[in-house]
Amino acid sequence: MNVTVIGSHLCPDTLYALKRLSEAKAEIDFKNLSASLSDLKTYLALRQDSPAYADIREKGGIGIPCFILEDGSATRDLDAVLK
Repeated sequence: MNVTVIGSHLCPDTLYALKRLSEAKAEIDFKNLSASLSDLKTYLALRQDSPAYADIREKGGIGIPCFILEDGSATRDLDAVLK
């Protein structure tokens, strides 16, 4: 399984997800929003336009980690990724 993880090394949920995916032997492409303004800009565009983030935007949250699957779909549900 290949998965892109968008998150931050400062976020406990991101670190937990990276650990779980590593244990599942996933090939991980980690986009660290705390280290790359380019990745942050790309993520903000995804977050701004996606209906899946309506609740996050409403509450003023960040919405990480986010997972981009091999088919290009995005989810915030780690359990769905690990299935």
